[in-house]
Amino acid sequence: MKVIITGSTGMVGRAVLIECLEDKSVTEVLVINRNPIELTHDKLKEVLVKDFGQIERYASDLSGYDACFHCMGVSAVGLSEEAYHKITYGFSQSLMDILFQLNPQMTVTYVSGRGSDSTEQGNVMWARVKGATENYMLNRGFKDAYAFRPGIILPEKGVKSKTAWYNAAYVVLRPFFPLMRKMKSSTGSSDVGRAMLAVCRQPDAVKIVEVEDINRLSRRNN
Repeated sequence: MKVIITGSTGMVGRAVLIECLEDKSVTEVLVINRNPIELTHDKLKEVLVKDFGQIERYASDLSGYDACFHCMGVSAVGLSEEAYHKITYGFSQSLMDILFQLNPQMTVTYVSGRGSDSTEQGNVMWARVKGATENYMLNRGFKDAYAFRPGIILPEKGVKSKTAWYNAAYVVLRPFFPLMRKMKSSTGSSDVGRAMLAVCRQPDAVKIVEVEDINRLSRRNN
């Protein structure tokens, strides 16, 4: 299986990348980032894209893949709705359009967020935009598609957040991780990657994947 990962410099994307590199069924991993990932591996290829709005310029690098794990995202804090919509929905739309043109039979997964608004009509800006992005991806026409909505993600295998205060909080909370893992709203970072691989191997009836589904699917992958 040949896969594409966006956002692999972030915590979730890095976790997904680790699982893909460790999985024998994955033969090639193409990461699409703005900045180098600074990692080498026999399976790993990298494309640097400064403007995701012009992703079609890189079409020659994106053909022949079986799955895309779209983990790229930014916080809505401090952003206008217009700016957040452009980065979250606009860039995702551009990516999905070119991937569908090149690989309509691929499985795509999008890392959204717990509480995303599928109606696109709610009062919370980020939830509306995430919901609209989910809807576009799910209805684009790919062989299969999933919107992942993780809640509390506990970092594993050395992955770190790009947000400094998140990392500081994880250091303080680490002794409590075993208890937190028992919470219905939490999952491990490795579980997210394993769950994504699981739906590529065997389609699942649930397309909007909540935390409990992530944990269920990650166990199915083992």
